[in-house]
Amino acid sequence: MRVLGIETTCDETAAAVVRLRPEGGGEILADEVVSQTAEHAAFGGVVPEIAARAHIDYLDGLIARALEKSGVSLADLDGVAAAAGPGLIGGVMVGLTMAKGLALATNKPFIAVNHLEAHALTARLTDGLDFPYLLLLASGGHTQIIGVLGVGEYRRLGTTVDDAIGEAFDKVAKMLGLPYPGGPQVELAAALGNPRRFDFPRPMLRRPNADFSLSGLKTAVRLEIGRHSALRDRDIRDLCASFQAAVVDVIVDRVRAGLKLFREKSGPPRGLVVAGGVAANRAIRDALTRFSAEAGLSLALPPPRLCTDNGAMIAWAGIERLRLGLTNGMDFAPRPRWPLDPAAERVHNGKA
Repeated sequence: MRVLGIETTCDETAAAVVRLRPEGGGEILADEVVSQTAEHAAFGGVVPEIAARAHIDYLDGLIARALEKSGVSLADLDGVAAAAGPGLIGGVMVGLTMAKGLALATNKPFIAVNHLEAHALTARLTDGLDFPYLLLLASGGHTQIIGVLGVGEYRRLGTTVDDAIGEAFDKVAKMLGLPYPGGPQVELAAALGNPRRFDFPRPMLRRPNADFSLSGLKTAVRLEIGRHSALRDRDIRDLCASFQAAVVDVIVDRVRAGLKLFREKSGPPRGLVVAGGVAANRAIRDALTRFSAEAGLSLALPPPRLCTDNGAMIAWAGIERLRLGLTNGMDFAPRPRWPLDPAAERVHNGKA
């Protein structure tokens, strides 16, 4: 089984071909990504209209390159998958329309993939992890702790009540005048700084729920910046290190709470998975490696290139759904919002 995956939900344009091995597990035959960092750098963030136009410019060439590198023709594919949301609606429409056109032209099944589900299932591609497992999904737009019980079966145990973790990193970088994209710049500066110089708060620490809150920590950083008439390089490094140390402590504490809730509701998980762009942060990976060892959990950390947005995870999620017979019609609409656990979304928003 070989599936083409297309990802256009934000500012990476990506196409990949993944095959299902006869013995189980997946193999990435080609994985092509073009980042739009240069297009958005002048604005300090992603501009949706620019992102959508860039997807149009790049996508057909990326698909052709992925097919060529994989040695798989369109006729050889068993399905075409695309991220149908959540994300920037203009970009989502580009990828979804392309996938539908290819599926229709080649008479292949079309699979609409939830971008968050693709992150959630990546560890099954890279590590062959069995269900159920606990997932920390952390990116620029999402921070959730999820019980992954099966394909299409997700229980949200915690979420952020304000900023996502990646969003907080990016906003701190902007306060400090660091280049875009900010998150990796904060990590680089933090590696050279003193994490104990500034005593920043650890919001939600030891709360019985598994929710996050980052706005108070972000405000504390802003107030500390305001106490300096001019920031020296050492100040910036120490601010980044102290901020990152606080985030790491919060993540470990919130995952501990999520693990307790998972065990109460679903029994012992088969492992802990960390996915999303923030999972590429070395300090966070190291801290969760230590936590998992102490908790007696196996830890699945996909390689950094599969933590950020990519086509391979979309193709793999397409395979997971296709082998269960879960395909979609050509009337499937793009979704700017698409929660993995709709019941938890309703409760969180006060609608149930």
